[in-house]
Amino acid sequence: MVQTMAPHSIGSGTISFGLVSIPVRLFTAASPASVSFNLLHAKCGSRIKQQTFCPVCNEVVDRASLVRGYEFTKDQYARVADEELKSLEGEASKVIDIAEFVPLQSVDPIFFEKTYYLGPDKGGDKAYRLLADAMEKGGRVALAKFVMRGKESLVLIRPARGGLMLHTMYFVDEVRDFGEIDRGQSAKIKAGELELALQLIDGLSNDEFHPEQYQDEYRHRVLDLINQKVEGKEVTAAGPQVQRAQVIDLMEALKESLAKRVAAGEKKPLAKAKRAEPAAAAPAKKAQAAKR
Repeated sequence: MVQTMAPHSIGSGTISFGLVSIPVRLFTAASPASVSFNLLHAKCGSRIKQQTFCPVCNEVVDRASLVRGYEFTKDQYARVADEELKSLEGEASKVIDIAEFVPLQSVDPIFFEKTYYLGPDKGGDKAYRLLADAMEKGGRVALAKFVMRGKESLVLIRPARGGLMLHTMYFVDEVRDFGEIDRGQSAKIKAGELELALQLIDGLSNDEFHPEQYQDEYRHRVLDLINQKVEGKEVTAAGPQVQRAQVIDLMEALKESLAKRVAAGEKKPLAKAKRAEPAAAAPAKKAQAAKR
């Protein structure tokens, strides 16, 4: 996991509970590292430009001529002006008002959206440290409301890694009902299958999560491909991977899995070696930076 940029605050706020106010700064905790591409015209290799086109008037429309519309029925729209939406935004405030403290295990991770690091702002070191330590010792996390970019958000603040993290959350009506999904309730588990599954899980278990063991192999392969092309090398596409055979007998599959682990003498899964960045990654990175 390579981090090359220094932390940069994206905003500030004030945690408030009771009569206590703690000035804090927000930092982005994570960002996707996927490889992105520009769309080119295959004929000449030039980067294309996207235009907004009206099929009724048969003309290209500039941004100034666009308005927002909500489709309330098929092809029927209620127009809403930007000023009208602006008037409905939450009151401009940087206060993160804590409503309650709850155990972390009582909050389903499905509600988590984005994560931010919280650091103390000027003059808030002692109060920040006190809240983080108290929440850690009490085994509690905080639920609060916070207006971010004009939108009122539900957030969760939790003690972690010696400090505080803030998670923006989905509201309950934004989370789909799992009851709509078939979860195999009608399946019948044979005698002994559960015990064998537990043995297999135990054999693959570790006491801690080590994120450095897991690498985005696909992204590395894409970067390798790009580097070869930048260097002018001929690239040969790999053949399709052999698909696994369909599991017919669950009990036999469990037994075979356990037997293979015993034969190999594996007690715990082996950590994958951390893969170094390809030597020729610089040209590809420059290409990505240029497009931005």
